[in-house]
Amino acid sequence: MKKQAFNPYLPSWEYIPDGEPYVFDDRVYVYGSHDFYNGYVFCMGDYMCWSAPVDDLGNWRCEGVIYPRDEDPLNRDGKMCLYAPDVTVGPDGRYYLYYVLDKVSVVSVAVCDTPAGKYEFYGYVHYQDGTRLGERVDDEPQFDPGVLTEGEKTYLYTGFCGNGDKSRTGARVTVLDKDMLTILEEPVTIVPGCEYSAGTGYEGHAFFEASSIRKREDTYYFIYSSQVMHELCYAVSKNPTGDFVYGGVIVSNCDMHIDSYKPADMPMAYGANNHGSIVQIGEDWYIFYHRHTNGTWYSRQGCAEKINFREDGSIPQAEITSCGLNSGPLRGKGIYPAYIACHLFTRESSAYVGGDRFPKVMQDGKDGDEETGYVGNIQDSATVGFKYFDVKGVSRITITVRGYAKGVFQVKTARNGEVLAEIPVDYTNVWEDYTVPVSIEDGIHALYLTFCGQGNAMLKSFELR
Repeated sequence: MKKQAFNPYLPSWEYIPDGEPYVFDDRVYVYGSHDFYNGYVFCMGDYMCWSAPVDDLGNWRCEGVIYPRDEDPLNRDGKMCLYAPDVTVGPDGRYYLYYVLDKVSVVSVAVCDTPAGKYEFYGYVHYQDGTRLGERVDDEPQFDPGVLTEGEKTYLYTGFCGNGDKSRTGARVTVLDKDMLTILEEPVTIVPGCEYSAGTGYEGHAFFEASSIRKREDTYYFIYSSQVMHELCYAVSKNPTGDFVYGGVIVSNCDMHIDSYKPADMPMAYGANNHGSIVQIGEDWYIFYHRHTNGTWYSRQGCAEKINFREDGSIPQAEITSCGLNSGPLRGKGIYPAYIACHLFTRESSAYVGGDRFPKVMQDGKDGDEETGYVGNIQDSATVGFKYFDVKGVSRITITVRGYAKGVFQVKTARNGEVLAEIPVDYTNVWEDYTVPVSIEDGIHALYLTFCGQGNAMLKSFELR
């Protein structure tokens, strides 16, 4: 039997945010930056790549390090971080990796003959006189490249627009020649930043960072992180270098704006910056994005959700779930790890990660240790939520908990729903199983576990049976 797919889609001890997904030769490849568990800044690692068969999206394979941070001539000492990359296939059939280092404002390029082999440094994007993009007097700083190649032209999208910075106009596109480095058409702004969004249709959702570009049929979709950071928005055009119109929000990593099961302005997880893109896998389309773990901004993990297109090409916002790439609910019986929680919240609402008051996904050990994650820092009123399960004949629930906490976990199938069972827990410094009867109607359900009591608990897993 093929593995079920979860969010996050990679192992719980892997931290690959900023995911750019592509299908090459019947495998899905995800390129991203590389955070560390307990990292203290973004993107501390080398570029890794993971892939999965298009027909088995729960079965991911680590392709290893495809590009080390010291490969770039500007970073031989390895002191700069590799920020979010993107990949495109050039006219010569080779794979080109575009990226920006954290302390310079130029776009670097590496190349490889295969999607996930050893990429080698190739050069810097430059004007025809040799001046590197980002170093001319009127250039805006380069950041988060997104690339799309059509024929012998490559469209390079870059930019970063912080609040209050009028020197940066928005997301910009630059057209490159077939050598993948030389500029054919100079940069133009396609989506405004917040300082220039008034009267444009982008108000409240202006460009911040995370440029990504995809084409579906005859329409270009520019995906980006907006000024509120937690959402991935999109703009559409029939022209890759202009006329982009704001489309909407594809996903929010705290589920803001969704009003089907809660008020639209209620966050259901602790979000922050976001980065990702859309991809077609078989007949289905997905949005890849990332979540924040360990109570910080710096240990991010890749997630994905199925999306749909309306007849006019617009995209309704997707809910964040635990089942993601599973293309349907998870089986309603079995043992599930707590780290697949898509909802974490307390009675005190917060859309942004940080602080010691909130539950968080964490792990034992240090970065790189293959330790299964769990949810920690569970204090009174903390809720851990999972979506969705195809429940059939469930009569008992078991949770595995440790920590100096005494109270009960309430079992619900909606955030404010009826309490279906209460599971008493007591102080323990080792993982203990607690089982109670529960009656859950057959059907597709969420599962919420709310702690009421004193102390601080950790949730490793739960079992429905």
